[in-house]
Amino acid sequence: MKPKLSKAASQLRTQVDDCFPDRDTRSDGTTGDPRHALTKSDHNPDAQGWVRAWDCDADLHKGGKPDVMSDLVNQIRLLCKSGVEKRISYIIYDSRIYSSILNWKPRKYTGANKHTHHAHFSFKKEADNDGAFFQVPMLGASNE
Repeated sequence: MKPKLSKAASQLRTQVDDCFPDRDTRSDGTTGDPRHALTKSDHNPDAQGWVRAWDCDADLHKGGKPDVMSDLVNQIRLLCKSGVEKRISYIIYDSRIYSSILNWKPRKYTGANKHTHHAHFSFKKEADNDGAFFQVPMLGASNE
């Protein structure tokens, strides 16, 4: 079965691409490589073929200046914390993980990949068919 990216993940990627059209994409990723296949990972397709993870290169501007990925992660995290955004299960970036476990406060991430070159976004199963616009200020949300 051909892998298919969660519609929420696809929507977030589209919004990032639209707002940062010349961003570096070398560390982007969706479907896991053979190393991921040996582990439990949202990059691995489930039985229906759904992939529920997207890695976004940290360099949203060519050359990485200014560094705004931490701002983007923070805006998404705050939307999750407020309950406005319910499709994301967790975010990993710059040696920190954010999830509902501590009400979206950062915890030290101790995995082998510290996620300093990309942000990892994992999505809930309910997000598979939910491609609604993300209300992230940096990604074009209205201020109304």
